[in-house]
Amino acid sequence: MKAAIPFPPLSSELFSISIGGFEFALRWYALAYIAGILIGWQLAAAAVKRSALWRNDTPPMSAAQVEQLMTWVILGIILGGRLGFVLFYQPAYYFAHPAEILMVWHGGMSFHGGLLGVILAVLGFCLRNRIPLMPTADMMALAVPPGLLLGRIANFVNAELWGRPTDLPWGVIFPGAAAQECGQALVAECARHPSQLYEAGLEGLLLGGLLIWLAFFRGALKRPGRIAGIFFAGYGIARVLVELVRQPDAQFVSPGNPLGLAWHVNGYGLTMGQILSLPMIAIGLWLAIRAGRRT
Repeated sequence: MKAAIPFPPLSSELFSISIGGFEFALRWYALAYIAGILIGWQLAAAAVKRSALWRNDTPPMSAAQVEQLMTWVILGIILGGRLGFVLFYQPAYYFAHPAEILMVWHGGMSFHGGLLGVILAVLGFCLRNRIPLMPTADMMALAVPPGLLLGRIANFVNAELWGRPTDLPWGVIFPGAAAQECGQALVAECARHPSQLYEAGLEGLLLGGLLIWLAFFRGALKRPGRIAGIFFAGYGIARVLVELVRQPDAQFVSPGNPLGLAWHVNGYGLTMGQILSLPMIAIGLWLAIRAGRRT
């Protein structure tokens, strides 16, 4: 290891209090969820208040309906994210311990599961209120990146979901025995890719900035499906790339599969994150191309 950055003295908790023998803590990860939802809500509300941004100068819903939709979305994020983690990553464990499925405070959320939960929530809300689906999907895609940015930063603060070992000068020496198990000599410290920050930059900052620019300054919302398509494809591509340096999921790692590939042939294959992202890329490209062809 030529150079590395020591992990800063960060705590996963903003503060904690003890009441009647029970410990209550506000964690950065929970705060990231809350702040991401609030910022996304404000972005969506700002978009629907500007009628000129939309096709035929007609937003898909009112600002008041955006507020109602957020309740559905929050439930979709929590239920979908948790069930996605259970089904995609550790089904055998949770089927053997079903009582732990609802213990979200123990950790374990899946972005792809949360996305499916949000899609179902938005679909249900639109059908119930007779709201056009595709413009609503564009509005929601515009609102998601702030949550991704803050969530990945919170992953870094929690020193979790780090990347594979690296000797690049921006490698980070994450704390904990698991992060230091790199097969190195006992006297050396293991530096890893800060893959959480890679994702924050690509999925949150870069993709979010692009979508805001296209929506508010380039008239992309006038073509229903374009913003949603670019989000799906952009997130999928970013995730596929970051998975190349992200530490593999432990449940997929074996002596014959050290890279933790969920599907592989002769040592070559895809991680679970890449497998789940490929359909997103295909759907996103289809939506973006279809939106471009519509008049």
